[in-house]
Amino acid sequence: MEIEDAIKRAKLNDQKAFNFLLDTFWDDVYGFQLKRIENESDAEDITIQTFSKAFDKIETFDDSFKFKTWLIAISKNIHIDLLRKEKKYFSPKNLNSDEQAFQILDESPSAEDTLITEQNLAKLLRDIKKLNPHYQEVINLRYFQELSYKEISKELNEPMNNVKVKLLRAKKLLADIIQKS
Repeated sequence: MEIEDAIKRAKLNDQKAFNFLLDTFWDDVYGFQLKRIENESDAEDITIQTFSKAFDKIETFDDSFKFKTWLIAISKNIHIDLLRKEKKYFSPKNLNSDEQAFQILDESPSAEDTLITEQNLAKLLRDIKKLNPHYQEVINLRYFQELSYKEISKELNEPMNNVKVKLLRAKKLLADIIQKS
C-alpha cells in the first residue's frame, strides 16, 4: 500500500489504512519524542496521543504536505501543551483530552486478531507477559474481560482514542512476539 493511498483510505475510515499508517510512522514519531524528552514511557504516551489526534483529525490533512511532517508537528504540539499544562511534569492521568473518539470500522478480524485467537492460551499468556504492563492491561481488558472501548476508557481514565491506539499498538507488538517464537 502506498502512503498516499493509505491516507485516502484512512479518510474513509479504513481500518487497514490506519494500521498501515501507524506501522509506517510509529518509529519516526516515537524516535522524535524520545530524542526530545529522553524518557521511553513518556515518549510512547505522547506518540499514542499523536496518532489518536491524527486519526481523529485525518480529514483535515492537506495532501500538499508530507504526512510524516504533519505527524511530527502534532507530536511536538502535544508535548508543548503537556509541558504548559503540567509545568514540565508529565502525567497522562491528569490530561484533559477530547473524549470524542475517531471512528474506525473493524468488521473483520485483522491478521493480529487471527494470530491471537489461534494461539494456545498458556503460550499466549506468556507472550502477553512480555509486553509492557500498560499494553498487558489493555489486552486483558479488551480480550479477556471483553470490555468495550468506552468501558476501557473509563477503567483507565483515558480518552477513547488513546485506548484505541494503545490497543492497535499492543496487538502489533504481541503479533511480533508471537511470530518470533
